[in-house]
Amino acid sequence: MALSESVSTCLSPAVHYVMCKLGFEKKGTYDINNIVSENGEICWQAITDHVCYLESDQSVDYIKSIRSLGPLCESVNLHFKSLTKEQFGAQYALWFQWTNYAELFLEVFDALQYMQTAEIALGLMKLTSCLERALGDVYLLIGKDCPFLLRDLLASEELAVIFGQAVMNVLRVFIGSPYGLNLRNVLWHGFASPQEIPVKYCAMLLFLTAGLGQLLQTYLLQTKCILIHRPYVTFTSLEELNIFPDLNHEALSLAEELIKRSSFVLKTMLPFWIAALKAFRQGRYGDCMILLLPQLEVGLRLLFTTTNKCPNRLLTAEPSALYTTFDEMLAKQLNNEEINQLPLVLEEPAMEFLWDFLNHQEGPRIRDHLSHGEMNLKAFPREVANQIVAFAVTLLCRFSDAAVVAFKEHVIKPLMNCARCYCSRFHPISRLKKQVLECMKSIQLWSELPTVPEEQVQAVKGFEGNAEAITFALKTAEILSQLQQCMPPNCCSSNDTVNSDQAERLLIELCDKRICTLYSPRPVLEILVVLRKISTQCHQVSEQVIVCVELRYQQWINKTLRSRQRHNYLRMLNSIKFLSPVLRLILVLITLELVNIHSVYKKNPFDYQQYLKFLKSVLQYTENLVTYTSPEKNKWDETMELTNKALTKIKRFSDKKLALMQLAT
Repeated sequence: MALSESVSTCLSPAVHYVMCKLGFEKKGTYDINNIVSENGEICWQAITDHVCYLESDQSVDYIKSIRSLGPLCESVNLHFKSLTKEQFGAQYALWFQWTNYAELFLEVFDALQYMQTAEIALGLMKLTSCLERALGDVYLLIGKDCPFLLRDLLASEELAVIFGQAVMNVLRVFIGSPYGLNLRNVLWHGFASPQEIPVKYCAMLLFLTAGLGQLLQTYLLQTKCILIHRPYVTFTSLEELNIFPDLNHEALSLAEELIKRSSFVLKTMLPFWIAALKAFRQGRYGDCMILLLPQLEVGLRLLFTTTNKCPNRLLTAEPSALYTTFDEMLAKQLNNEEINQLPLVLEEPAMEFLWDFLNHQEGPRIRDHLSHGEMNLKAFPREVANQIVAFAVTLLCRFSDAAVVAFKEHVIKPLMNCARCYCSRFHPISRLKKQVLECMKSIQLWSELPTVPEEQVQAVKGFEGNAEAITFALKTAEILSQLQQCMPPNCCSSNDTVNSDQAERLLIELCDKRICTLYSPRPVLEILVVLRKISTQCHQVSEQVIVCVELRYQQWINKTLRSRQRHNYLRMLNSIKFLSPVLRLILVLITLELVNIHSVYKKNPFDYQQYLKFLKSVLQYTENLVTYTSPEKNKWDETMELTNKALTKIKRFSDKKLALMQLAT
């Protein structure tokens, strides 16, 4: 029998007791009229009286509190069951407005009525993430930097000032503390199966959210403050996230078949997978992701614990220990410093996909944004959901009977090919490649800029061309000849690489080279930071030149330039002829360093520091260049002098053969 079939729960015995039994030990219910008035006003004292405290230090006694609150939660649940949707809306809808997503709470009410376990768990996940975001907005009424973790947010003095400490303690019993029910984390990390979440806790959180709305309204009226909601996070450059083909009906039908047969899926979690695929078919892409991402985490945790021979870590950790989550599963080493075996099983492309979509700071970080309520679920893009579902299908295939997969090979083969060929798009290495090519495209535009006819230049009295032209050309050619010797095999290696078209071809070839991105050590990341800053500054210089030239040309044509401005404009036109090859040279230089970045291991600490110092001097040059070429400064003679010194420094460093490209050869 596969391990995925034998696992009956992912909750440890202690957590299972707290979640599924503790709140049911005290029998009976309470009169709802003592908890909420006829006009829907919630009596907080009737709730806070059930929170118990330790005699030793007056901190919350979570075990006694959950036991005491259990019957109260059941009373609220029965109260909601007695209401129609219209009655619920009339009594409570107004008090959900503060969350900026009032209709969500009406959806959760619906789920409570229909008692579908996966939908109730989905509602609870959406409710907790929305509540966290809204509480963060409230925190910012008097606080500055909103805590990232819900645990820290609920323990903040700021929220205690607004809602009262006793109210915050009630919330901490349900969410945000590993010693309490911890509903948010247990669900969002995929530990609880649908049937393990008592419905009454979902009803209670719905009720508490309305009560918070009432308390907040009182506070806002007293202080004359206005609650401002932070804007949602949106995905930019969706085309970058397009890896897998669009999933059609046949592919989704195959996925529905695979989830019943794949050892990647825990049988207790099957309702979540079914609900996720149903949500995708219905165009509810945010819901699909909320259901599917925790299940990806469960499946990977099953692989992680199997391959690393630590089956006990499949379960929730006790309050004093950390859960085994994506962060640890994607890491290079385990806590005991042994090598994590999961990357060897998944292989590099799958690991890069997971790092890109979940972890890299410049990536979409889908799970983080969704779980902290930072996304507009109603506008979640299909393109992004498609990638995660397609990736999940490839994992289902890899851990399924080959005969099942072979039967639908025409459907699965395109997906598997995309998965096998995946390269990181959001690692700093990948971002630098993108920056370099964008900067090169910008510099290419210089050749299309309008220019003044030669006879008009000659007619300007007292104007002289740049005397440094020959010096620049010689220095650039010398450095270039040294770079030629370091070109990787099969790269175009013309002696005229600073020529616009040749440079572009070379940069495209270099950026096409695969560079290992997984687990880049600190020296590599340090170098990447500097190289990216250099590229950013070069791009800014290019953009400034384009704007300046176009503006000055128009002014020249309109004859609105004074004599000194005409001289300066012509000096600019003269200077950029020599500046564009220098910028191209720098782009080639930093890209060759990027391609050889893992040669940094060959440097001793002293040489590494000298190397970093050199890169920072190139960065300093490009930063000064941004200043001198800005429309405010417009210092072209100084720009040429600065460039001359920079070329001398680059040549001197190149002569010492300390560049990474030279070490590699």
